[in-house]
Amino acid sequence: MRLHPHRQQELQQFIQDLGLPDDAPIRWELLHKALTHPTYSVDANYDQLEFVGDAVVKLATAEFLLTQYPAQKAGEMTAIRSIMVSDRVLAEIAARHHLDRYLLVGSSAAGDRSGRDSRLADAFEAVLASLYLSTHDLSLIHPWLDPELQPLADTIRRDPAFLNYKGALQEMTNALYKTLPEYRVKDVTQTHDDPERFSAQVWILGECYGSGRGASKKAAEQAAAQIAFLELRSRLNLDL
Repeated sequence: MRLHPHRQQELQQFIQDLGLPDDAPIRWELLHKALTHPTYSVDANYDQLEFVGDAVVKLATAEFLLTQYPAQKAGEMTAIRSIMVSDRVLAEIAARHHLDRYLLVGSSAAGDRSGRDSRLADAFEAVLASLYLSTHDLSLIHPWLDPELQPLADTIRRDPAFLNYKGALQEMTNALYKTLPEYRVKDVTQTHDDPERFSAQVWILGECYGSGRGASKKAAEQAAAQIAFLELRSRLNLDL
């Protein structure tokens, strides 16, 4: 597959933005697909590469955690990794590297701001797959991805719930009361790009322990769960 010279220049600029050398052994046709949304091309897009990239990002993150924190328990590393490979985090990393500048998107999806983070996360995984398949190792990934993961990993490790308050709250209420939290969510603004579109309350045994807002239902539930988790720990006099 021969790329148009302008597209080739774009992809080379993207590789430079990642901090990789100009002579990096990139399979450019794969990188082009990784940065092509299905609405732009039905046949040559990132769908299959995203499938591979889902495994690649987990492997790269697992290697990073094992290298940086060799004394961390396996269960804790699994919890930390689940946050680090979430769509939200991957989209944030992709945005910092201006991936959307290089992502080809059809007109039907270009104006959909609500799907932007999902597109960035999917394309990011596909990019990782293209780099992995270029060398069949992680040599083109660790040099620029690890510095992105380091501050996030440190933040998660310092948090009592590893930033997964819904999971931590569920474990706590199940252990203490043999019950699960109940979430009540409302769409309070119906505005797609409102960062506080959804409101959530978390109820435990008939009592509201916390409320929160977020751009998505999951984000609002996570915000409410954080308040409830800390409140419950405080009532039980647990050491944070």
